[in-house]
Amino acid sequence: MSDQDNIGEISADHYSYWILIPITIVMVQTGVLRHYASVLLQTAPKKQDAPAMREQRSLGRGVALRSNYHALSKKSFESRRDYLISAYENGDFLKEPEKKGQPPANPMSDPSAMDGMMGMMKNNMAMMIPNTLIMSWINAFFSGYVTMKLPFPLTIKFKSMLQAGVQTKDMDPRWMSSISWYFLCIFGLQFVYVFLLGSDNAASQLNQQMQAQQMPNPMMGGPGQDPDKQFKAEAENLAVVDHYSVLDDVEGRLLASLNKA
Repeated sequence: MSDQDNIGEISADHYSYWILIPITIVMVQTGVLRHYASVLLQTAPKKQDAPAMREQRSLGRGVALRSNYHALSKKSFESRRDYLISAYENGDFLKEPEKKGQPPANPMSDPSAMDGMMGMMKNNMAMMIPNTLIMSWINAFFSGYVTMKLPFPLTIKFKSMLQAGVQTKDMDPRWMSSISWYFLCIFGLQFVYVFLLGSDNAASQLNQQMQAQQMPNPMMGGPGQDPDKQFKAEAENLAVVDHYSVLDDVEGRLLASLNKA
């Protein structure tokens, strides 16, 4: 490599700092402002009455029993199973037993469900609007620029991921464009937000909400679901459990291990 190439590469590295540093600072400041905006937009959760709380939590008792029955003796398991099956089938845990067998109510008419959807919409808007503005800012001022060169080799498959917005075929895949650095900051600054704002920051809460949507919680009945059908389905699951205990024949296994020793 000639001296002119070395000088050009050093100049490009120093020039890229004027792109790399502003984007990083703006992303960090936007995350902090998003956190405080989400705190201001949050509404105090409404307290639920005892029947509604019991209906939501009682299904988790059956799931916990079905998952950890091996830690109980057979008598203890059967007594708990018989009680839960009887309560599930009779509708003892329902918030409104008189509506048993009726189709579920429209979730849009439930005030608590509407408050939850409005809170989720506010958090999504607090995430989408700043990202859209920053994306427009980067496209307007830094489109087509490269920001840094990674210090380790990469294959050609990483070129489309690291060089978004730069239409070149001969550039080394280690170079990263400004748009790619922006997307990397979106997913890579979570630990910075945790360090600055704590683990309960807005970005972490949004990720938890997205994971909760993908992995439904059995203890919480979703909007539009019939809790009576969920209880009866869990009663059927408990009825077919073939019980065994980790304490079965524990004395014989202990003596056998001592004899071998």
